[in-house]
Amino acid sequence: MSINRLILLCALLLAAMCAPVKGQIVTVDHGGRTDSEIADSIRAELDSRPYFSLYKDTYFVGGTVLGGEPTIHNSDVKFQISFQQRLTKSVLPWHTYLYLFYSQKALWNVLERSLPFHDLNFNPGIGVSRHIIMKNRLVGKMTVMLEHESNGRDGTASRSWNKISLAGEAYISPFLMAHAKFWIPIIDGKYNKDILRYSGIYQAGFQAISMDNKWVLDMTLVKRQGWNFNFNTIVQLGYRINHNSNQFIMLQYYNGYGETMLDYNQYHSRLRFGLLIRPKFFSDF
Repeated sequence: MSINRLILLCALLLAAMCAPVKGQIVTVDHGGRTDSEIADSIRAELDSRPYFSLYKDTYFVGGTVLGGEPTIHNSDVKFQISFQQRLTKSVLPWHTYLYLFYSQKALWNVLERSLPFHDLNFNPGIGVSRHIIMKNRLVGKMTVMLEHESNGRDGTASRSWNKISLAGEAYISPFLMAHAKFWIPIIDGKYNKDILRYSGIYQAGFQAISMDNKWVLDMTLVKRQGWNFNFNTIVQLGYRINHNSNQFIMLQYYNGYGETMLDYNQYHSRLRFGLLIRPKFFSDF
């Protein structure tokens, strides 16, 4: 059994243990009200949340290669910052929200002389999200967005592409969320025309939270172009530092291609350890 399939099996078993049979997320008392009135109450609660918030996970981790000899060139620090700004309340058609998104990821060669950054990736976007409410329960969210990703470099090191993305989340319980994201690529980078072979055409995964709210487990599989079983695999396991904090000690595993724009066509297998900051609700992916 390959290491990726073993990790997938272990992750699914852990997720099953974290998920109770029943659960409700962002609910209100029925109180004899109609489903429409209950949905309006849930939207009012969502409208009252902060306009500025975390988007994807924010983390700062360091580590080295798996399956090879660690060197100063394959050992590094990786960090990501990510946030979103909600521009409207649920007053747009179909009770949607308009958002600005921004994520930035970096690989930092801290062991090399002068501590150079190997690559910086910028990922801004704009989109609309709609929460899915059934009876008195928020069960998911759909987002359509236009996003750009590039490394801001010129010459042969330049990498960029654009995506029209459709992302969905299903809140199975307060402790388990499944997610998927599909995109239509618009590849404008001269030196990354084959990026779909490495950075993928869609992704899917889950996030599980332990019932004591101390552990969080994420797994994302990014399907690379082609009909064979070829995925980039990202697994994160975090332990909450204290009960009221959104900070975690995290172990992150990456296996596959497309970890950064510059090296999108190079295979990486990395294990890193560090700090994770994530929303108190589920993260986006």
